[in-house]
Amino acid sequence: MNQGTVYTGRPPRLHPRHVRDRQFATVGFGRRGLDPQQVRQFLHRVAWELASLHQDVARLGDENVRIKRALRDWQSAQAQRRMS
Repeated sequence: MNQGTVYTGRPPRLHPRHVRDRQFATVGFGRRGLDPQQVRQFLHRVAWELASLHQDVARLGDENVRIKRALRDWQSAQAQRRMS
């Protein structure tokens, strides 16, 4: 564990930039390895998917707040109507 960090029991959240900026070691001559271009293409695809998912989570969080606010307003209106 790194000094100064708090262990939360899970790895840090993966962001698109982590995937996009990931570097892989190259293999020596005569050894098998992966095609670097295919790896980069795949990492960009994964980064795009992560970015899309992060946007969805943010949008759904905003929608959740809006729905909770509307429910509280409706409940307040119902309570006031009962008191009248």
